[in-house]
Amino acid sequence: MSNLKDAFRNGKAFIPFITCGDPDLETTAKVIRAAAENGADLIELGIPFSDPTAEGPVIQGANIRALAGGVTTDKIFDLVATIRKDVKTPMVFMTYANVVFSYDAERFMARCCETGIGGIVIPDLPYEEKEEFSDVAKRYGVDIISLIAPTSANRIAMIAKEATGFIYVVSSLGVTGIRSEITTNIGDIVKVIRENTDVPCAVGFGISTPEQAQKMAAESDGAIVGSAVVKIIEKYGRDAAPYVGEYIKSMKDAVRKA
Repeated sequence: MSNLKDAFRNGKAFIPFITCGDPDLETTAKVIRAAAENGADLIELGIPFSDPTAEGPVIQGANIRALAGGVTTDKIFDLVATIRKDVKTPMVFMTYANVVFSYDAERFMARCCETGIGGIVIPDLPYEEKEEFSDVAKRYGVDIISLIAPTSANRIAMIAKEATGFIYVVSSLGVTGIRSEITTNIGDIVKVIRENTDVPCAVGFGISTPEQAQKMAAESDGAIVGSAVVKIIEKYGRDAAPYVGEYIKSMKDAVRKA
């Protein structure tokens, strides 16, 4: 069974996102360890894809760099298996339906189970088509993480009722990326989620500062940050791990105050 709910047991969760293989898998391993050591409650690992439609320019760039460096899904599974020897922090994958489909869904979920990946976020998988992967995922104890966006409106209750692991609340319309402010009324979305499930929910898309993380965590069960982490890795390359660790510590400290 997945251990994702554990991430939310000690108060508000901070969830960083890391693109695997950017700039190389050795750096990814160091960054994952730095994230775990500095308070990340759950780590979201991106499996690069050539057409990442939900991503803004920062994470798109990371996908391009990782793929150019020769990263593959198999190499990422091997990396996670190695890291799992000493890192016990819950982890999920974030990737696209085509990646899972071309790898073979059964084989993919089996390897998630073997390597301790508790769930997967598939942003281009419509709720109505999730059975394509959810049945096999369930057999291996892997949660398909539901996304709820400001446009979900009257579907929020329906999605929440069937959610497992945790719910990814998309803070803003459009693609991932850093935003100067988040104007969506997250409280209203979370209220409907809470009325329909006790599965925790965390807010992502656009969060980059400790103030934003604290605000979003105050309205939900945690904050998810991707582009801001990936930007640090882009800036410092193979030396990024301590800088990512420092950033994650500051974000986790902010979330604790929520």
